[in-house]
Amino acid sequence: MNPLRLAFGLLTAVPVGRLPSVDRRSAGAAMLLAPLTTLPLLALVAAAHGAVRVGAPPLLAAALLVTAGALLSRAMHLDGLADTADGLSAGFDAETSLRAMKASDTGPSGVAAVALALLLQVASLDALLGSASGASLAALAWLGSRHSLAWACRRGVPTAQPTGLGALVAGTVGRTGLAVAAALLGLVAVGLSALAQPESSDPALWQGLAVVVAGLLAAESVLRRCRRRLGGVTGDVLGAGIEVSLTVSLAIGALLATA
Repeated sequence: MNPLRLAFGLLTAVPVGRLPSVDRRSAGAAMLLAPLTTLPLLALVAAAHGAVRVGAPPLLAAALLVTAGALLSRAMHLDGLADTADGLSAGFDAETSLRAMKASDTGPSGVAAVALALLLQVASLDALLGSASGASLAALAWLGSRHSLAWACRRGVPTAQPTGLGALVAGTVGRTGLAVAAALLGLVAVGLSALAQPESSDPALWQGLAVVVAGLLAAESVLRRCRRRLGGVTGDVLGAGIEVSLTVSLAIGALLATA
């Protein structure tokens, strides 16, 4: 089946029709193509930047953009962040943590994690949307957050459970595909920085790359923590990695844009 269609079906609210049975090869390709699922949001980033330039309140534009991101993803990644935070704070063994992650309610750790992530995202976008260079960094933050899925699903990363999204995609991304996807994202990062800052010095062109790398490192820290506690990844862990990557990338972007 079309891996891009699968990526949109798994990660967004964009209608793709009924998905047939999925094999692990298609799932791995979908994880590599995950950054493309942010294209609707990137268009909204450009629209928000344009609105701010003509006088719209940047804080309101930032809040609406974060709201749109949650709606377009059906808030799945935020749910994963909440469940993962609850699981990691529930106990010291995998069984207890996984049981807490499956619970239908959300505990204080999950509520705090989501609230703080959204607060940081809105505050960061408030600082980024006023300039073309800032908007490009915001776009790269979203792209990089979805690219974190490929790293979380690379060969050698086990699943924490025998069923579910984690079991489907864990270990499906090979080294070659991962290297190519990372290189392409790096080129996009430098290219967007150059387009947004045509008169800037060379060091400024690497701001986009710094934003992407910071987000990937943040997602990797979540992955390592969950591998130690849970023994591998789950769908919730993947969602948590996306949200942590996005939040850290936006925050670093805001610091760079206002330095």
